[in-house]
Amino acid sequence: MKLDRAHSLKEFASFINAEMRGAEDHVITGINEIHKVIPGDLVFVDHPKYYEKALLSAATTILIDNADVEVPLGKALLISGQPFKDFNLLTSRFKPVNLRLDQHAKDAVIGEGTHISPGVHIGQRVSIGRDCVIHPGVVLNDDTHIGDRVIIHANSVIGGDAFYYKQYPTGRVKLHTCGSVEIEDDVEIGALCTIDRGVTGDTRIGAGTKLDCQVHIGHDTVVGKNCLMAAQVGVAGCVIIEDDVTLWGQAGIPSGRRVGKGAVLLGQSAIMYDAEPGKIYLGSPAQERRAAFMELALLKRLPELFKKSNGNG
Repeated sequence: MKLDRAHSLKEFASFINAEMRGAEDHVITGINEIHKVIPGDLVFVDHPKYYEKALLSAATTILIDNADVEVPLGKALLISGQPFKDFNLLTSRFKPVNLRLDQHAKDAVIGEGTHISPGVHIGQRVSIGRDCVIHPGVVLNDDTHIGDRVIIHANSVIGGDAFYYKQYPTGRVKLHTCGSVEIEDDVEIGALCTIDRGVTGDTRIGAGTKLDCQVHIGHDTVVGKNCLMAAQVGVAGCVIIEDDVTLWGQAGIPSGRRVGKGAVLLGQSAIMYDAEPGKIYLGSPAQERRAAFMELALLKRLPELFKKSNGNG
């Protein structure tokens, strides 16, 4: 998330009542999660397992719960007892939740030749390109951006909140979602699909990609061009799917995985590791198709082998 202007370390420290480690006039120009950060960004970290990753990332300001870590060269720290909650305070300050009663936000931009059906909800800072068709019941939440010649079928929700919570003794606390969804040209999205927006960055669907009905795409996931997803595919957050990938019905991808260009996941397959380019996968956990078929063939022979081992063959 890019800020409206540059802010100083002192401003941020005062707002969340955090201890500063660095120059008061150290500049903060954005707030992002670890996988989206660029120089000028602030990132939070609240677990020792990820301290090094955050400190060595492109982020130049680190909101952290450990006062004993060394400040990296050219960076600054904000020491907080609750980095997760303070990160929420910061993102909510710059992009608060806006609940509205009007069906179409006044600042929506809709291109020439685009058809908006009755019952479509359009949020703030939404843009829709030329010659699109948006069917009844579609929800385009805040910060959704749609290219040209896009079709979205009935009752799909674009730009829902990220499914991201932190467990505390008193219960789960939700991470404030303030990112966007970017849908490129010539995409078609089936009925009852859900595409969550990024926490602070964007979720992206590449040009020419087609989604069947009831497909879910998690926050900050990037889908390449000309991909194909059949019904009930589930993709978690922070996944990278390269161009020309095919995911058949009920295939699943967990958070943080990468699916290489041209890979195929057959029906009900679920990868646990990155999928290599051009390979076909089967099973759960999925493996390369030939190995999976061989394993299935051997499993069918188990009763016969059991009988032989007991002298009944």
